This record gives sequence, structure tokens and C-alpha cells, in this order.
Amino acid sequence: MFRKSLPLIGLALALSACGTVNRGMESVHQPVVQRTDYVIDLASSGDRLAPGERDRLEGWFRSIDLAYGDRISVDDPSGSLGVRSDVDSLLGRRGMASVAGAPVTPGAIPPGSVRVVVSRATASVPGCPDWSRSASPEFVGSTMSNYGCASNAALAAMVADPTDLIQGREGAAAGDPAISSKAIRIYRDTAPTGTRGLKTETTSKSGN
Repeated sequence: MFRKSLPLIGLALALSACGTVNRGMESVHQPVVQRTDYVIDLASSGDRLAPGERDRLEGWFRSIDLAYGDRISVDDPSGSLGVRSDVDSLLGRRGMASVAGAPVTPGAIPPGSVRVVVSRATASVPGCPDWSRSASPEFVGSTMSNYGCASNAALAAMVADPTDLIQGREGAAAGDPAISSKAIRIYRDTAPTGTRGLKTETTSKSGN
């Protein structure tokens, strides 16, 4: 009976060794940031957008669901400040503004046109979940193959601007006490929900 079990044990050990091996403390499953560029070409008139192009741009912003974290740039061969001002006026309604330096995009800009580029970054953790390696027995000192998937996938899903995972933002040289203490002040001044008492409801039942 024991001799018959030896081949099965050997096969199980061989299969368990085929999974992801990680003998370190850092997870091999790290967030990956990808960038997608959306472009639209708009006609210009002088140093402004041509009539009707502002409405077309506004509709395009809505169609791609422009949101925080998107980087908007204007690729204008003429370098007109008026065109950028028209674009920024639409972005200002969303609390956003264009950035300097547009990325290289395929295709030439038609004469008399400008190109608005929206660069959107997304973060994900490829290869998760990963149950390719048995949790036990463990003979090579490796962490579980799924180690780090949950925490890093949650980080990738929660980060407002995925580019912050690549390069963090520089903090201000001096913090503003009014801003830093705002959350603490709200927490202290807000009355606990338990002081309002329990909600009561009255129901009535009437017969026919």
C-alpha cells in the first residue's frame, strides 16, 4: 500500500513546484499602470476654436466620461493661447485644467485644426488571483502564490490617480494648518449619531 502511494506523492510534489515561487517578502503581484490616449481634432478660427467646436468638445468630454485623474493637453501647431483658453474654460467647469506638453499621437493634425488629447491611466494587478501553488506542504520557503493579490488589487482599484503609483506627488514645503486640521475639526464638532435616539415608526393595520 505504501509503495503504491509513493508515485502519487511524487506527482503531487512535482505539480506543487510548478506554481509561482517567491522566497522574498515583497509580493510578485504588483500593480501595473497602463495609459490610453483619446484624441479629437477641432477646427480653429484665428486664435480661437471655430464656432460650434466648443459644443462638440463638451459633448466629447461627456462621451468619454472625463474625470479626475485624466490629463488633458492641447496639441496646437500654432501655439495659440486663445485656443487653450477655450479648452480650459470648459475644463474649469469640472475643476480641471490642461497640462503643458501633449504626448505624441498617431496621424498628422489637419491644417487649421488643433488636437485635444486626454491621457487616461488605469491600474490593475495581472495574474490575480493566483492559486497555482499549493498552500501546503511548503518545502522551498516560498510565500503563497496568491500572496499580495488582495492588498495590491485593492490599492489599484482605490487610487484616484493611477500615475501616483509610478511617481508620487511632491508635498508642499509648508503645510496649511487650516487644511490639515479641517477633518479633525469636523470629527470633533459633529454630534454622535447615537444622541439622536432611535428612529420610531408607527404602522397601522386596517381590515376590509
